[in-house]
Amino acid sequence: MIPLLILGLLKQNPGSHGYELLALMKERHYKYIVNFTKGSFYYNLQQLEEKKQIKKIDSSHDSNRETHDYVITEDGNREFERLMEKYGAQTDYINLSFYAAMLFTDEYDHEDMRKLIQTQIDQTQKKISALNESLEQNENLQPSFRKMLENSRSHHLVNVQWFEELLKDN
Repeated sequence: MIPLLILGLLKQNPGSHGYELLALMKERHYKYIVNFTKGSFYYNLQQLEEKKQIKKIDSSHDSNRETHDYVITEDGNREFERLMEKYGAQTDYINLSFYAAMLFTDEYDHEDMRKLIQTQIDQTQKKISALNESLEQNENLQPSFRKMLENSRSHHLVNVQWFEELLKDN
């Protein structure tokens, strides 16, 4: 999915260099869409260039380091369209690893299970706070991305309710 994000950002921001694209991904909180690291980002950027889906148009020196500006190529536009169809048509269920642990609650220590549930509550509340902060502080969010963040927040709120019920029952 990282290639789709890079290609999409280059369509929106032609002539950006890698660091700018990575900063946009962080600023726009794309971590809620896909896990990525600096290394995985640059690996995918390099792969797109090797496949001639993006190309360097310029290079400059920024704070004692060389930067390369990129644009999307015709092959990149075709790949963007292919990835949009691929990911846009998927309806995969997003797994929460905690669900797997729930399968074996009877085989796990009661107090330790309560601690795990409380951990889920605490972590999920942090996610809700981060989403609230993003929604409140970023007035320039694209409407569709704002809706995605709001949907994610709603999902997490429901999970907190469920975790709290589990805690009561446990």
